[in-house]
Amino acid sequence: MGAAEDIGEGLARWLADELGDPAVKIENLARTSVGFSRENWVFDAVWHENGQSRSGRFIARRDPAGSVLDTDRRVEGAVLKSLEGTAVPVPPTLWIDFEGTRLGRPSIVMERVDGICDYMALNGTRPLDRRSVIAHRRSDRLADIHLLDWRARGLGQVLAYPGPNAASAAVDHWEGVLRRVQLEPEPELDLAIAWLRAHAPTSQATVLVHGDFKPGNVLMQGDDVAYVLDWETAHLGDSLEDIGWVTNPLRAGEQQIAGHWGPAEIAARWSERTGFAADAKSIRWWNVL
Repeated sequence: MGAAEDIGEGLARWLADELGDPAVKIENLARTSVGFSRENWVFDAVWHENGQSRSGRFIARRDPAGSVLDTDRRVEGAVLKSLEGTAVPVPPTLWIDFEGTRLGRPSIVMERVDGICDYMALNGTRPLDRRSVIAHRRSDRLADIHLLDWRARGLGQVLAYPGPNAASAAVDHWEGVLRRVQLEPEPELDLAIAWLRAHAPTSQATVLVHGDFKPGNVLMQGDDVAYVLDWETAHLGDSLEDIGWVTNPLRAGEQQIAGHWGPAEIAARWSERTGFAADAKSIRWWNVL
């Protein structure tokens, strides 16, 4: 499968089984530009339930034919389900096809929720006070993720536990990714890897790490962060890993407000909310990774 009509037919059969209506109709199917690792297909569905006409808005996330990242739909689905009903808002996950029998590749169907992705919310046209509110709300959502009791939510059964050596485990993982795709010598990266191994910090706490917390992976309603999206890189790791990502200089345009909301302010608010220490040396290490 690959064409929109094939996806539409597959979705119609899938929803017919799930909703108990063989006449379910798929409407307004379109592939979006959002998401670079998974295919995202938005669509509406109309069906009958208990003699009543029903409709809904959905999004199907399907594995691509090839991707920079290899991620597991079982892990992503387990994380999404574990977060339902917690302080971390995620769109409801409805159905998961782990084997890829429905759409040709592993897929997830989720409820399509309201909100916008605003990549430049912190450096757009809003007044500074509103941009500051957005920055604080994002920070608090990230803290909510790190404060989640992942053991109580059952994530210890599906996510590998790295212990206090999460930093070293992260180097192992990403060096493995590099070596699988490497076509020629990369002496600069070899130097960086050697430095990372020699200076890897010890984790103060193991938390649920989002792995790609950025404006493009949250939906906003007004000035609030209404939903957190794209959990395909979620894992257990160092509490400072996501902080290293959001304070990375390469992300400053999306994540910071010059002169008002920089790495020091980000780390301080997160530390106050979580109770974890924002060790500057460790955050710098995660910036480098």
